[in-house]
Amino acid sequence: MPVPLFLRPSQARDPRRPAVRSGPAVKALAGGLLVAAFTAQALGALLPDVPLLLAATAGSLAAEGALYRWQRGMLSLFAKSHADVTVRHVLRDLLLVVGLLRLGEQHRETVYAPLVAGLLACYALHCAIQAVSVLVRRTRTLPVVTRNIDVSALRLSPAPPALLRRPGHRLLVFGLPATGGLLATVATDLPVCGAAGLAVSLLLSLAGLGVLLVRLLPGRRPAGEQEVLDWFDAWLAAYRPTVGLYFSGGASSAYQANMWLEPLAKLGGRPVVVLRERFMVQKLAATDVPVVCLPKVSTLMRLEHSTLEVLIHPSNSGKTSQVLRIPTIRHAFVNHGESDKLSSCNPYAKAYDEVWVAGPAARERYALAEVGIEDKDVVEIGRPQLDAVLPYAGPPAGAFTTVLYAPTWEGWDGNPGNTSVVAAGENLVRALLADPGVRLLYKPHPLTGSVDPRARAADLRIRQLIRAANRERSGPRPPAPAELASWSAQLERLTATAGRAGADQVERMLAQPAPEPGRAAAVARAAAGWDEAYWASLPAWEHRIVTEARPALYSCFNRADLLISDVSSVISDFLASGKPYAVANTSGLSEEAFRVAFPTVAAATVLTPDAAGVPGLLEAVRQPEKDAFAAARAELALRLLGPAEPPAQERFGAAVERLRAAAREHRARMAGRLGAESRGRAAGLPGQRREQAPAGPAGRG
Repeated sequence: MPVPLFLRPSQARDPRRPAVRSGPAVKALAGGLLVAAFTAQALGALLPDVPLLLAATAGSLAAEGALYRWQRGMLSLFAKSHADVTVRHVLRDLLLVVGLLRLGEQHRETVYAPLVAGLLACYALHCAIQAVSVLVRRTRTLPVVTRNIDVSALRLSPAPPALLRRPGHRLLVFGLPATGGLLATVATDLPVCGAAGLAVSLLLSLAGLGVLLVRLLPGRRPAGEQEVLDWFDAWLAAYRPTVGLYFSGGASSAYQANMWLEPLAKLGGRPVVVLRERFMVQKLAATDVPVVCLPKVSTLMRLEHSTLEVLIHPSNSGKTSQVLRIPTIRHAFVNHGESDKLSSCNPYAKAYDEVWVAGPAARERYALAEVGIEDKDVVEIGRPQLDAVLPYAGPPAGAFTTVLYAPTWEGWDGNPGNTSVVAAGENLVRALLADPGVRLLYKPHPLTGSVDPRARAADLRIRQLIRAANRERSGPRPPAPAELASWSAQLERLTATAGRAGADQVERMLAQPAPEPGRAAAVARAAAGWDEAYWASLPAWEHRIVTEARPALYSCFNRADLLISDVSSVISDFLASGKPYAVANTSGLSEEAFRVAFPTVAAATVLTPDAAGVPGLLEAVRQPEKDAFAAARAELALRLLGPAEPPAQERFGAAVERLRAAAREHRARMAGRLGAESRGRAAGLPGQRREQAPAGPAGRG
């Protein structure tokens, strides 16, 4: 049975070091330098002024390289302004030619005409390489993308060199000798320099074209579309999947599927993950479960004739409606978390056969929302993911109280109560940092600032406050333990999903066959070791901004003594720990109305936007006898998450098996009905689906 590998690949940089982002001023400066270099080059060509032309051209090339290395966003802005790399490179070489023609004697046009012809040939080859590159890419764009499946029968091969597939990089590299030769001709007035540079560029381009043309030979192409589809049908027949996870969404929503990979892998039968977007294949966390991406609806419909009986859905998307058309599969909506927000009881849930929730509170939530979900279709399964959350072990034992501030994002509806980041975030963080005994872990939602620029700005200010507080603190800093690097290397080796740099989807499919037995256990050991080593590598007094895939949210739960959050699924999950939590009320409601409106707040300390209640909250955490919500938390956890026995994973598995049985019964009934119709037609009896002649011009009787 496949077993989950639930961690994403480790990052090459030090995991304790926060990521650095370039601000708008830096981007504007980088773009301004490139524009200034082109302006100076134009002046040098028109005057003409050889030193200025040489310096400006060299500066332009240097600025181009710097932008490719550090400011890709600025390059996109240039491209949107129709000043992409091809236009910039042509302009750079054109200005060199203008400079050559304006220097020195009359009738120099005939001397430099061959250089101009050679330059045009370089650009013609560039266009030819790009055309062939597109053809090669099409042959390597398969109708099915996979992970953890043996695809040796599809004649896949490593990707062509990345340089040949990236027109901007290719033009810069292949055109650099020609540009350098023209620069030398400007400086020395020797046409042979330009000719030599052009010859090198032409040879590089011809070699690149040859490498790509070889990929189009019949024996070098991957399997064609129909051959891949036939292979996929054969794989479905051999693997015989029983239950699957269906997911479609944007790049930042992969976490919604990732949280269900481990529960899926622990099920009996033969699980599979079904994706719809090609990029999501690598965004998905490492897992031993077979993964298939079916971008086209026609390919997706091949699942109808497979043994797949149940699909679970952690989110809604426009493409979900496509798979719901398959009548042979039963569908269950499991959501990617539960909260009191309206999105947790979406009317779209009516499209599924069943809605699986954690506990009685979610059942009541659907009933109160009146969105058309019948109570008989709601099944309580608990939260299988919460096995990783450790229970409450008493008040803080060390010198510091660890507080996790994990606000949610602003959402799509503009409700100011969705996130506390804008109205209360800075006040909360200032109040926490003002206590010398607090260690703050700040873990914002991945989508923070994606809709409301104010949330993004507030998030950046909060990060600045935390970094400033760290600079003011002093204390011993433990060296990075050797174990951290060792565990990181092991995780990188065991869970790598991206393949080598420059690999395309076909190469990654080839590099990710069915995993070896025991890999999941090795990953679990490495993950636990990495987690311990990471936290041990940090000073006990240091505040942290947690935005990477590791440490995970539940790892932060286990280190925290207190959670401060918003009305979100984070609260429900944290209740599994039994630890104190607080909720920021930025809704504009009174505390009483706030508690009534959002039942998950029943056992929480409610904080106002000015954060005035933070000192009292910290006192209650440090002195449990002052904690007035301990009993309420236990009661609320039972309502939100359901009973501890039987375990949530067991309840989840039972729900899957029951729905599988319903799917088999439905298939049996359909087969019996079709068999009866077939026998009736053979006996000359009218069938249920006989054609009816249209009555009248409008087709109505």
